[in-house]
Amino acid sequence: MHIEHIAIWTNRLEEMRTFYMTFFGAASNEGYHNPVKKFRSYFLSFEQGARLELMQKEGIPDNQNDPVQQYIGLIHFAIVVSSRQEVDQLSQTLQQAGYPIIDGPRQTGDGYYESVVLDPDGNRIEITA
Repeated sequence: MHIEHIAIWTNRLEEMRTFYMTFFGAASNEGYHNPVKKFRSYFLSFEQGARLELMQKEGIPDNQNDPVQQYIGLIHFAIVVSSRQEVDQLSQTLQQAGYPIIDGPRQTGDGYYESVVLDPDGNRIEITA
């Protein structure tokens, strides 16, 4: 078994698509639109591993959780890069582009080297090597 994809609701569909393509090298499909359900989505693929589905639909409420605080439920996903230097470089690039780095880069107690960034909607992404 494996995880095929993870889905994120967003009100910033194009901005989120551009974010993942620009900073994480994701490739996007042409998108899907169901005008009856007022639903749009993109599937983003990475070099390997699970895909990311970005979805937008009228009437989905904003998340009320504070993205910097921990809470019950899906809290982050990790994207693996090739080296510690790439963790540092990508973290710096994202920070300079205005995206908050909320932790790291640092060596974790369980052997990872990582930083945690928030995407445009405040979803946590661990950048790890």
